[in-house]
Amino acid sequence: MVRDRARRALASFSPRELSIDDRRPAGVLLLLHHVDGADHIVFQQRTQGVRHHKGEISFPGGARDPEDATLLDTALRETHEEIGVARDLVEVYGQLDDTETYGSNYLIRPFVGAAPADTALTFVEAEREVRELLHVPVEHLLTEEARVWKVAERDGTTESTPAYGFEDNVIWGATARMLGQFLELLDPAAKHR
Repeated sequence: MVRDRARRALASFSPRELSIDDRRPAGVLLLLHHVDGADHIVFQQRTQGVRHHKGEISFPGGARDPEDATLLDTALRETHEEIGVARDLVEVYGQLDDTETYGSNYLIRPFVGAAPADTALTFVEAEREVRELLHVPVEHLLTEEARVWKVAERDGTTESTPAYGFEDNVIWGATARMLGQFLELLDPAAKHR
């Protein structure tokens, strides 16, 4: 099972934590859940009504609130608010390296966790923030076919960046960088970023 490989890989992984400095701290959750006998990752497509990263595909999560004791608290709170999965349904396996966003100036701390394999999750999307949810099989993301390129504009220049494709969707940017690190932990022989 993917979740067992993830649990083992993260147990011995030491994530790189960056200084917050003048960036906005945020926490996200790479959430594994079981669908039709296979582990999937939940992604959300953001609405056009959000402040940053409109229409992009991301992990559940967001900016730290003053009442959040840690960025893990942020990730779990935001996951509950955005997609309706309660924190007590998530077993947290560990965290990945901190990741910076361009333009919006976030410092994201990504966590990896899973809902119990025998639990059928009910997702409730926050209408203002979440346009739709994508449930992507991890085994698909580990294939060569899933690796694509996204042409993006940044600071007035156009560049191609590594991304992941699923159906008609492209996962790119900070989310793709975090996802790539997770996939490399699962399959160290393959280059995923």
